[in-house]
Amino acid sequence: MRHRKSFNHLGRTSAHRKAMLSNMASSLIMHKRIETTTAKAKALKRYIEPLITRSKDDSTHSRRVVFSYLQDKEAVTELFREVSAKVADRPGGYTRIIRLGNRLGDNADMCMMELVDFNENLLAEKASAKKSSSRRRRGGSKKKEEETGAVETAVAEEVAEEATSAEEVVAEEVVEEAVAEEVVAEEAVEEVAEAVAEEPVAEVEEPAAEAPTEGPEAIAEEPEEPAAEEEPTKDDDKKEA
Repeated sequence: MRHRKSFNHLGRTSAHRKAMLSNMASSLIMHKRIETTTAKAKALKRYIEPLITRSKDDSTHSRRVVFSYLQDKEAVTELFREVSAKVADRPGGYTRIIRLGNRLGDNADMCMMELVDFNENLLAEKASAKKSSSRRRRGGSKKKEEETGAVETAVAEEVAEEATSAEEVVAEEVVEEAVAEEVVAEEAVEEVAEAVAEEPVAEVEEPAAEAPTEGPEAIAEEPEEPAAEEEPTKDDDKKEA
């Protein structure tokens, strides 16, 4: 009778079951991923996780205890060198069971069992999800929000690029206008200098003596003209008579 026996016998004797679990545990440690039935995977999970916990203490006693279960030197070395370093910060739950559907033939429930810290794809996705800390609405789906966020970032980048290009064009136009103004100013200065150099030097004329203005001095200098003799009139002739 199986009173108070909560584990699955897997339809095998005790020795057969222990040997099978030992081989499966060694394969999982060496390859980090195996495919088996769901019942065997659940039994293996209870068998291998205490051994992984013990591998965190790298001592002779721990190695001997693990070797008594695995009976494989290479698996023990891999467990204490590679696996223990990966799971050092994990308090438990070292394995993952992923269901694959039913097997053709006997319709058994199949699954894939793997070590959690050796799935590089999921670790990369988690790292990228942590980096992109975007706020999400309660009602919206994750995919839609991610798409909208990507579109918004792309639009913002395009707008920024257009603004920078417009500023660069305006700056170039201003510089070109300034250069053109300088060239025009230089040409005008050169033309003026050439015109001045070509003009002949005009002779300086001495100022003519100014005519004396009317005044008391001018009147004094002018010679007095003799007074005209008055013609005798009829009245004068009468007086003389």
